[in-house]
Amino acid sequence: MIASTKIEVVPYNSEWPAMFEKEKSIILNALRSNCSAIYHVGSTSIPGIAAKPKIDIVAVAKDKKQAISSLKKYGYTYKGEWNIPLKGGFTKRGDVDVNLHLFFDENHPEIELNLSFRDYLITHEDARNEYSALKFKILENEESQLIKNNMSIPVYTIHKRFFIDNILRKIGFNRLRVLKCLTENEQVAAQNFRKIYFLKQKLSDNAKIDFNDKNHEHFILYRGVDIVGYADLNLISAPHVELIETQSEEEYKFFKKLIN
Repeated sequence: MIASTKIEVVPYNSEWPAMFEKEKSIILNALRSNCSAIYHVGSTSIPGIAAKPKIDIVAVAKDKKQAISSLKKYGYTYKGEWNIPLKGGFTKRGDVDVNLHLFFDENHPEIELNLSFRDYLITHEDARNEYSALKFKILENEESQLIKNNMSIPVYTIHKRFFIDNILRKIGFNRLRVLKCLTENEQVAAQNFRKIYFLKQKLSDNAKIDFNDKNHEHFILYRGVDIVGYADLNLISAPHVELIETQSEEEYKFFKKLIN
């Protein structure tokens, strides 16, 4: 299955910070004591950089059910995890378009990732210019607008990851992270981990993962931006982790805790 989306990148708009501040007040009014932190992230938070004209906001909430109910009253639509456990994705469309990334753990590694990447580009003009140029370059290819197979994110976003990963390596970002297995690189890694597992069990090494099987969810474990583990979550009857492969006991414990 191939779907398409409409991605537009525009020059920096000096009104974006004010748009964030206005939306921040709305979100805080909706969540009240349920919200413990809120940040402007993404390219609209970085002065001088080209961006999609959507305000990206990261916030932290204590209670997921309450947050979904409260934000709905203020025009936000819940979109699920957006491939990241312990996160809720929300959109709001209107005079100001907003993507809200709501985390339910104040120490979630993706929060640090977003803030670290943002802060690096704010202080490095060459990187800002390179990132702006890259966005326009990617959009020259019509394929960038597509959402392929079971991915919930467009090709445009996937093609930016090499640049983002290089910046995160440069700044030494090394947190353990878990993402749903969506991209081609993640699926290849999952298959390789699966092969290692089957070989250990003296079973067939030709077993293929069906990533479209709704009875399973597949997760990739990262150390920073490097893949170090894989898990298969069996959703049939009582959900349980059927398979976990990592490179250390620390990674195993982190992985198991996060996806259970």
